Amino acid sequence: MTVTAITNVTMIDGTGKDCVENAVVLIENNQITAAGNDHSISIPSDAHVIDGKGQYLLPGLIDTHVHMALEIKNVQESLLTPFSYRFFEAAKRLETTIQTGITSVRDAGFADAGIKKAVEDGLVPGPRMQVSINPLTITGGHGDSWNISGIDTTAPVYPGMPDGKCDGREEVRKTVREMLRAGADVVKVHATGGVSSPTDHPEFTQFSQEELEVMVEEATFRKGVKVMAHAQGAEGIKNAVRAGIHSIEHGIYIDDEALELMLENGTYLVPTLLAPLAVLEAAETTNTMAPYAIEKSKEVIEIHKESIKKAYKAGVKIAMGTDAGVFPHGINLRELGLMCEIGMSPMEAIIATTKTAAECMDWGDRVGTIEPGKWADLILVNSNPLENIHVLEQHENITFVMKDGDVYKDIMQNVAQTVAN
Repeated sequence: MTVTAITNVTMIDGTGKDCVENAVVLIENNQITAAGNDHSISIPSDAHVIDGKGQYLLPGLIDTHVHMALEIKNVQESLLTPFSYRFFEAAKRLETTIQTGITSVRDAGFADAGIKKAVEDGLVPGPRMQVSINPLTITGGHGDSWNISGIDTTAPVYPGMPDGKCDGREEVRKTVREMLRAGADVVKVHATGGVSSPTDHPEFTQFSQEELEVMVEEATFRKGVKVMAHAQGAEGIKNAVRAGIHSIEHGIYIDDEALELMLENGTYLVPTLLAPLAVLEAAETTNTMAPYAIEKSKEVIEIHKESIKKAYKAGVKIAMGTDAGVFPHGINLRELGLMCEIGMSPMEAIIATTKTAAECMDWGDRVGTIEPGKWADLILVNSNPLENIHVLEQHENITFVMKDGDVYKDIMQNVAQTVAN
């Protein structure tokens, strides 16, 4: 098998170490076999050489909270769109996502095992996926979109997408088993109310700690599957952490006791700072956002920032996640700039989007850093993100994307071909 060598780059390897100038990375099959300074690595004479042209080489980026089968629309459009149309939309979103430099995602609801398999089999270009199928919710909670008009706009149940509504220990146990049967790589639960649901509030506590413990028991102890919790109110966050849940999503109203518990248990925090901001931005130009979502976003946005800042300062493990689907896919990497606004350095934001995100997904031995033995997920950026983290937000600045040793984007090659023609 031909060795591929990426040369003439400055490497930011995702570990937090200093950049390596004049770096070389060797790839064989789908794995990185060597990475370091060009003086320390011998390039085989028959290698396929990719000249990085002085750009910045990073690990493939990771978003630990997306919804590939969802993008918020106004209610009328949602009701009038044919059911199967959603799968074609998902295919387009997957392609958009990998073109941004995101090579792995954890889907936090509504993508089924078939969407994941379509990516794995090469039918659809997209990031490597973990799927949670359908989030668990209580009746009347976040995830139950029954409206006071009597009209239910909750996403439909279909083969491969079991109903997520469940109440009480035994319903919870059965529903977790149904999600695992449907192919869930991770179980998602709504432990509190939320911003985008019609009949609750982010501070409302939903499942009891006992019910959450049943989820962890079924998922973790029987199948080795982690549980991620949409948890925004302080009591719901603490219930989830005490129950052994692996990651807290959003964390809007974190208090000091919750932070202590998260540090004690090694719980990850996925901030999704972009979500309420994007809701308010969309409200200015579109009619896609429900009035209750707009009002709740206004209420929480500053509180959210302060909570994440407090968690960062306390040393909680932070993995990048965005809630893409609540807003249009493809703008995910704005999250890194928002993470820097709450105090993280650009290097820390990159680590959260590579090494820590991979560890949150239990993929730390496979992706997230540029090291021998890791899968060849790599991107090139045309300017230094450590000097300006916002360069990652523009698609055209991501000039090259490789996932699993296969190239999905190569702007520089296309430019060279155009000049030659």
